[in-house]
Amino acid sequence: MKKNDKRDYTAPALDKGLDIIELLSNQDTGLSQSEIARLLGRTVGEIFRMLMVLQNRGYVAQEPLSDRYVLTTFLFEIAHRIPKIRRLTAFAGPLMRGLVKIINQSVHLAIASDDSILVVGQVDSPGNNMMAVRLGAKIDLWQASSGRVILAHLPEEEVAVFFANVPLPDGMDETTVRSDLIAIRKAGHEVRDSFVVRGIVNISAPVFDHSGRAIAALTVPHIERYFDSVTFEACRDALIETAGTLTRSLGGGSSDPVNLLHGDKNEKGENSSQ
Repeated sequence: MKKNDKRDYTAPALDKGLDIIELLSNQDTGLSQSEIARLLGRTVGEIFRMLMVLQNRGYVAQEPLSDRYVLTTFLFEIAHRIPKIRRLTAFAGPLMRGLVKIINQSVHLAIASDDSILVVGQVDSPGNNMMAVRLGAKIDLWQASSGRVILAHLPEEEVAVFFANVPLPDGMDETTVRSDLIAIRKAGHEVRDSFVVRGIVNISAPVFDHSGRAIAALTVPHIERYFDSVTFEACRDALIETAGTLTRSLGGGSSDPVNLLHGDKNEKGENSSQ
């Protein structure tokens, strides 16, 4: 979702610290102190004090050879202390590891986070050839099967908020996306070509909590090998079964999911656009 721009209260020092964290989060190789100051429109002195505090608290580190500042994994560790995520990943880990041994494909677990999809769990294929999504990656909400599967199983009022606040990519329109969400809802999962990698077919299924709310999605970015012992259909079925097992582990599955988009919650279907 969009950040709240209303500023009834201000904390300039906190703002500066958060600005540094957000800036560094988009840098693969880090930034020097002067680069941070220039990009944020601050003085070097202001940035120096903030960097020292962030470094002392473990949020950033200075690379010894280049003196550039980079984010540590501390924020990621904090995120995984959130009870909901900690419980979800604790149950999902063993199931995902068991799944990849069966299907010889990578799998990742994702949740909706503001206006993006956040990958909170990832297990690589045991094979020599694989397609994987980086743990901690944030992906465009509308161009991720995980996001589409989660949205397809949320109440209409929540979906409307996403449409209002998260712009659709070029070439997408709301009517088509809503039609896609209804189809996903009816099928109970999504099978479609990847939005970003040619030749990859995404298989994604929702994970529900005890209230019947879709809180995450399990996704396999399927690669086709010439001599694969596991068929695509078997891979799809195994992923759906694993998502169901994870749902039951979280106390879900005893009631129908939350109704969405006027879809028939008892209707079964198949949606495949490989």
